Amino acid sequence: MARLTVEDCLDKLDNRYELVLLAARRTRQLSMGLPPMVEEDGDKSTVIALREIAEGLITEENIDEIGSHANIDDDNSDEQEEYALPPA
Repeated sequence: MARLTVEDCLDKLDNRYELVLLAARRTRQLSMGLPPMVEEDGDKSTVIALREIAEGLITEENIDEIGSHANIDDDNSDEQEEYALPPA
């Protein structure tokens, strides 16, 4: 595949911040074992997530549905509590 650019992904989203959030969520899903929707081609999970977004396979509307079908809790609430700072 040709080099992936942020502009390829921004055609599908309104801004870079939303792109980063969506790509991070999808990368987390891939790291937890969800199968990729594109061929891996030796790419890391971050690149796979961006390729899926650029191809319109992953959107803000379907990311939760994809994760829920695999019974993967994407919010990391337990992990966040574990690393939370004590009250001041």
